[in-house]
Amino acid sequence: MNKFLGYIFSLLFYIFFGLTLVIFQPIQWICYKFFGYKAHKASVDALNFFLTYCGLLMGSSITFINQQNLPTDRPIIFVANHQSMYDIPGLIWFLRKYHVKFISKIELTKGIPSISFNLKYGGGANINRKDSKQAVSELIKLGQRMKENNWSAMIFPEGTRAKDGKLKAFQVGGIATLLKKVPNALIVPVAIENSWKLVQYGAYPLSFGEKLRWTVLTPIEPLNKNPEEIVLEAENAIRVKLNQVNYSTI
Repeated sequence: MNKFLGYIFSLLFYIFFGLTLVIFQPIQWICYKFFGYKAHKASVDALNFFLTYCGLLMGSSITFINQQNLPTDRPIIFVANHQSMYDIPGLIWFLRKYHVKFISKIELTKGIPSISFNLKYGGGANINRKDSKQAVSELIKLGQRMKENNWSAMIFPEGTRAKDGKLKAFQVGGIATLLKKVPNALIVPVAIENSWKLVQYGAYPLSFGEKLRWTVLTPIEPLNKNPEEIVLEAENAIRVKLNQVNYSTI
């Protein structure tokens, strides 16, 4: 039934999702060019509010759980699993007060209304996966901005989307590079559930009536821990939440 209803409602979803991107492109440009960072960020937050709740057009439930008392006066490295592109608007909207910056492929900085503009000018790191030197340099620059502004970063350490929802082993490199620049950054795991189901049939139809959920888990203090320990602890916390525990790593 969710596939059948998806044929009916996916078109409506894409119309509203696409219109949102097109409408916010000039809004972002005006905010950035004439009013600076704060205005641009406000426009990006509003954009992602609408993108997140476009999911209601697909009958999706939108649930964000954060029972952690996270600081706003120190950098945070959010570490999340990655299931689909629909993970991201909710992360930006619900974590907006932490000024979360993303690490993205440099190819995404062109050709996508609103999204490309934000990636190019929003303060994140746009990396060339074929150029490791450039990628490390971008991460170091991001770490410096985090340090100077108490911004946060979002990392998907699986390295790619888990299209079947099964968590892949986390990679250490990105988090280790950021921690060299901001060693006091708090590590906060975030478990994302069911967004892979939204695209389980591909781009069309989207699946109707899925329960999308983001859960902020217990923070990890990096003091006296090496990056490998930190990343493994974050991965295991997310595995427990997703009921995908790999007992050989615990």
